[in-house]
Amino acid sequence: MTEATTAATRPARVPAERVVVPFEGEGSGVEELSWGQWEIWLAMVAQQSSLPLGGTKRLAPGTTVEEIADELRFLMSRYQSMRTRLSFDGTGRPRQVLSASGEATLSVFDAGDVDPDEVAATVDRQYQETPFAYADEWPVRMAVVRRHGELTHLVVTVCHLVTDGPGGAVMLEEVAARTTTPVDGMQPLAQARWQRSVPGRRHNELALRYWEGLLRSIPPRRFDPSGDERDPRHWEGIFRSRALRSAVHAAVVRTGVDSSAVLLAVFAVALVRVTGINPVVTRPIVSNRFRPGLGRVVANVAQSGLCVLDVAGIELDEAVAVARRGAFAAYKYAYFDPEQMGALVARVAAERGPDFDISCLFNDRREPGPPEPAATPEQIRDALPDTEFHWGRRQREPFERLFLHVDDLGEAVQLKMFIDTAFLSPAQGEALVRGMEAVAVEAALDPTAPTGLEVR
Repeated sequence: MTEATTAATRPARVPAERVVVPFEGEGSGVEELSWGQWEIWLAMVAQQSSLPLGGTKRLAPGTTVEEIADELRFLMSRYQSMRTRLSFDGTGRPRQVLSASGEATLSVFDAGDVDPDEVAATVDRQYQETPFAYADEWPVRMAVVRRHGELTHLVVTVCHLVTDGPGGAVMLEEVAARTTTPVDGMQPLAQARWQRSVPGRRHNELALRYWEGLLRSIPPRRFDPSGDERDPRHWEGIFRSRALRSAVHAAVVRTGVDSSAVLLAVFAVALVRVTGINPVVTRPIVSNRFRPGLGRVVANVAQSGLCVLDVAGIELDEAVAVARRGAFAAYKYAYFDPEQMGALVARVAAERGPDFDISCLFNDRREPGPPEPAATPEQIRDALPDTEFHWGRRQREPFERLFLHVDDLGEAVQLKMFIDTAFLSPAQGEALVRGMEAVAVEAALDPTAPTGLEVR
């Protein structure tokens, strides 16, 4: 596979019409970024991307431009994060700027005789690949595709500064229902003010102390050089498995431990089998929505915790218990000032030497599902042939050394993995996700089996 053509080299589609959508909503002001905004902003800067959310959907026959414009007006008026842009001082430091009113734009693209699916995909790609103008542009791009006078598709792209995944789900639910009750939760301006308060500073100091204790005690190295660095260096791998889902659920039913902890244990055991480095030090992405005022807020409040998992010399079910305890502590201390935490990590890294690194992230994006019976061993084995793996994007833009996302596809689990091939070769990356399936199946069939890892 070759590198994907960038938005700058592709011919751009130009809208046939731009519909101006005025809006007004509650609140205005200028503040420092909230911790959740800082977390995603630093990731955006490091990865040289707006990390956009969104996509396309087919519209019901008869949908009008006015109806979609009303949807855009609803979003802009209801959610403060949709009306928030950035300002920058002379050093490039951002602040959040919330506007009480303004005008958004709905773009209309005419497909003509071109397949509207193709036009929608092109506009979506164009929107996703073009960085947002953070100071001048509202953090949402919305368009419709029209063919022979009929609307066929909606295209929406949202800058990741607006919200994280759970907040996006709230937004979709409320826009569908046109909810009119007051918005839930502490908005980003209020979050930033609380974070500067005495209770906020105290909470941050506790998190910093907890992290520093771990940072000074863990082995410095997560990965050895792979010996197989590629160009482009950063690869995406996608793995789908019914057997992994069934096996993890069997462990959930047997142990009573939630599936995120089971998957974290499976990830840790598989990673040590691939790299030979124990304990595993990973940063689970924590939603923080169990905290007061953050449950249903449409904003970015997710942050990465820090988790140390020693899974050598124990049984697989013990590894699940280790992951549950480690995740609990990581979740408790995953709400902090990312600037101060970054300075702490940099200071410890400078003291501990050039091998020090914590660039290993785990992000379980699944939502809890309804109870279901555990799969039998025969059902788990029968699902193994349905496993799929392929490589996706390859890019030169920097990314983490390892970032694993977990998604629910209904009957299967999807693992979307991003690797830095300088530290994890393509062969090791594939071995990791296939190894997670193997570990989960082993645990389902024989929970007292050892992890197969020597104590180092």
